[in-house]
Amino acid sequence: MKKKTRLAKLTRYVLDIVAIMVAWMCTMFFHYPNEKINVLGAVTFSLLASGVWFCLSFISKLYADRRSNKFSEEIVFIAYHLLLFTITLSSILFFLRKEVYFFVIFISYVFLITTTLKYIHRKSTHSALYHGKQYDKILLIGATQAAWNFYEIVNKFYYYGYKCVGFLDNHKDASLNGCPYWGSIPQLNEVLKMQAIDEVVIALPNTEHLNIQRCIETCDFLHIPVRILPDFHQYTTSKVEMNNIGILPVLNVSKLPLDRTEYRFIKRTFDILFTLIFFATAGLILYPLIAFLIKITSRGPVFYRQERWGLNNSKIICFKFRTMEKTSSEIDEEGNYKQTIKGDPRITWIGKFLRKTNLDEIPQFYNVLMGNMSVVGPRPHPTPLNLESMHTVENYMLRHIVLPGITGWAQVNGLRGEIKKRSDMQKRVDFDLYYIHRWTFWLDCQIVLQTIVNFIRGDQNAY
Repeated sequence: MKKKTRLAKLTRYVLDIVAIMVAWMCTMFFHYPNEKINVLGAVTFSLLASGVWFCLSFISKLYADRRSNKFSEEIVFIAYHLLLFTITLSSILFFLRKEVYFFVIFISYVFLITTTLKYIHRKSTHSALYHGKQYDKILLIGATQAAWNFYEIVNKFYYYGYKCVGFLDNHKDASLNGCPYWGSIPQLNEVLKMQAIDEVVIALPNTEHLNIQRCIETCDFLHIPVRILPDFHQYTTSKVEMNNIGILPVLNVSKLPLDRTEYRFIKRTFDILFTLIFFATAGLILYPLIAFLIKITSRGPVFYRQERWGLNNSKIICFKFRTMEKTSSEIDEEGNYKQTIKGDPRITWIGKFLRKTNLDEIPQFYNVLMGNMSVVGPRPHPTPLNLESMHTVENYMLRHIVLPGITGWAQVNGLRGEIKKRSDMQKRVDFDLYYIHRWTFWLDCQIVLQTIVNFIRGDQNAY
């Protein structure tokens, strides 16, 4: 497996070198067709650009393994790396008196080509994993709930690149949803010598620290990587960092990123600039077109106003394009809130399209300008749904400690649509809290990019 991993990394390096060279060739052939090519100069420039590219990758973490993440995240890291690359290389070329036009064209080609090649490489890797190739063989230690969750996740999402081939537990009657039982924990040494295992994942409770230590020592002796699934369920939605005081490990539960004034300023600046750019571009066409289609297809107003909860549980009026018949009611005969369901007869035909593409949400950019919403954040829920969930869903009210958003981390991960059971809402809240505790400007960029991708291909849970 180590050879396969090294080959995969080497392939990524080679593809980037190819991208830089092809970008230079495209720049010269398409934009300087009459200029005589200096071979020595071309080689020197390619070597210089490649050297800068790889040196900066240690800062941007461009080559971190993100096969289990969405490609939108990788695009964000490419953009971040390219920003560093642009600043550094432009500074060097300034002294070499290279043209600005040449540099701008070259950087544009680099971004286009590297993104395309990385996407192709990513899909080929996923294809290999889907056909049972290139995955890491995982041995689980312990038949705990954490082990069960891990086994379910890696089985469901094959592109994570893991396959649980067996598990060890001191209880012979232990089961792990079909994962083969390979014996007790003391047999770890024998199992690792007999089986080709790429990685061991320890999922034992914290109380079994002696067993955990013995497993780590055994794996270290045999040079097999170890991961530990910590028994810290209560902190799973918080930003947790491991540190040391002396030789003692310490778990730091960090403060919220958006508690810092400078980060709130960055987020607010991004909200305003993104909204103004949207209004000056796509909004100029979409707003009048959608308003016209709503007016000619059904009676009633263009916009729909609904009370929702915003920052610190404050009531806000959320704007949307109307997607239902004017006479539709939010309350059923028993006085309960009526969620939108698949095939809901209240939705107009144009409303189905607007909901499927999320275009019904774009009037909320007015909310962003007013300051009671953000472009990215936990989606605000109607008041009846808040009142119903606040007493039944764990940590539900914590999602209101930041501004709600037009799009959010839960939504781009497919958690939207009808709430059929309590666990559906709990998952949304967990994703919202993950976003709140791990907010970065780049995470916002990733979510916006993934929202655009979902708009283009459609969302099966949007109705």
